[in-house]
Amino acid sequence: MTKLFATTALLTALAMPAWAVQPAEGETLAENQTYTYWLLDAIKSLDPAKNTDVEGSDALRSLFEGLMIEDAAGNMIPGVAESHEMSEDGLTYTFTLRDAKWSNGDPVTADDFVYAWQRVVTPETASEYAWYMELMNLQNATQIIAGEMEPDQLGVVALDDKTLQVTLTTPTPYFLNTLSHTTTYPVPRAVVEEHGDAWVQPANLVGNGAYTLASHNLGVEIVFEKNPEYWDAENVVMQTVRGVTVNDNNVALTRYQAGELDRVQIPAGQYPRLSEASPEEAVSVPYGCSYAYVFNLSDKGPEALKDERVREALALSLNREVIVDQVLQGGQEPAYTWTHWAINGFAAPEGGMKDMSQEDRMARAAELLAEAGYGPDNPVRLQLQYNTDDSHRLLAIAAQQFWRPLGIEIELNNVEWAVHTDRLQNQDFEIARYAWCADYNEATTFLDWFRTDGYNSGKWSNEEYDKLLVEARTAEDTTPLYQRAEEILADENPAVFVYHYAKVDMINPAIKGLPRENLLNTWYAKDLYRVAE
Repeated sequence: MTKLFATTALLTALAMPAWAVQPAEGETLAENQTYTYWLLDAIKSLDPAKNTDVEGSDALRSLFEGLMIEDAAGNMIPGVAESHEMSEDGLTYTFTLRDAKWSNGDPVTADDFVYAWQRVVTPETASEYAWYMELMNLQNATQIIAGEMEPDQLGVVALDDKTLQVTLTTPTPYFLNTLSHTTTYPVPRAVVEEHGDAWVQPANLVGNGAYTLASHNLGVEIVFEKNPEYWDAENVVMQTVRGVTVNDNNVALTRYQAGELDRVQIPAGQYPRLSEASPEEAVSVPYGCSYAYVFNLSDKGPEALKDERVREALALSLNREVIVDQVLQGGQEPAYTWTHWAINGFAAPEGGMKDMSQEDRMARAAELLAEAGYGPDNPVRLQLQYNTDDSHRLLAIAAQQFWRPLGIEIELNNVEWAVHTDRLQNQDFEIARYAWCADYNEATTFLDWFRTDGYNSGKWSNEEYDKLLVEARTAEDTTPLYQRAEEILADENPAVFVYHYAKVDMINPAIKGLPRENLLNTWYAKDLYRVAE
């Protein structure tokens, strides 16, 4: 029998009011407890096994709850699991579940997690996030995803209704941090099996989160209502939450200023003006996402991009400083690594193009293109695809202008988000705008993206890179391994890293409870409340 020792003190539902929503001294709750926020695009899926985007995750955190959740600073705190223990060898975690219910009144059990996790790795589910279970180092995940083992061999077992045991292949220091991610949420087997893909429709969806799905008009709005069956419902203040889709960021800002939205992203270049005019509303904080132009290096990709010299020239000649200082103007940072600069414990490698002047970068880029046989008289012709958003459009135009003097002709191709992601998944692009937001606060959340068998939409592959990430799983000091991985990315340029995000928003001062210190910007509607104005 594996020896266990406690890693988290027993936290029961009775202790939870210690972090329940509490209005500050002098605040008076508004009678109307409704929060309305902006969505750029339609939410592709409300199935935890099939969601891939930030907007979907925001919605799923209202409808479902995982073993762990995050506090306002991004620290892990108990969700459905009120306590856990870890074995001395770091391979076995045992979670004790609290008395929680599904929105139909049924109890949430350990088997609901077993079913959900097995469903993610089952090839028939076709989950784009199946690799996340590998990243968690769940026992047998890789073999199941490859079709070499059955899903019931996954390292997750229900010892009884309230006890979940998870077995890993290797000690994973960040394992607990992965458990607030929507891919790990439980789902109700009976509902999924009864309704199939239609189980996520408003009339069918059963969740265990603080809210239920009242309506979902795809690409128009999604509405959540407080769930009376939620285990901590007595401490949930916000009654109704609405996400409204507005594809034009400037139109969305106008609707915010008209009082129709409580939170909206500030369009590129407008933060300085809005911050001066409305300092109590304009907010800019570091946000754990990185923006890039990904190259299609698969067999379907253009021949020019298979030449490392062309890729390096594209990376060198993109003027990141102009992008963040003159186009975005919202506190973003130029990106010379894929990993966001503010990720816990990350230190970027020294040297590289960030220490070169833009003049020197352009000169070197011209040399590389000439060596590859390209230049103004023989231009490289490529298409840059981006999804609908004015900021993406402005950045694409800027990139087009930076590259044109070198003899790189860029055709811009604007498509809707659903089309964009489908083309990325199927390698139907040449260069594609992309952004990755951290799933947890550790560098592998970025670096694993470029593994040969990672998400890796451009299908770049490097054996040394893959080995570094395997070695990092058990290394005491991961810093040199992560730095070497970033050096390889800088040498081979599978993408142009453009900038590291800041969360730049207008937020109604009456809305309280949105986090300002969580790098992942993970927010929970159950923590929000509206004060009287």
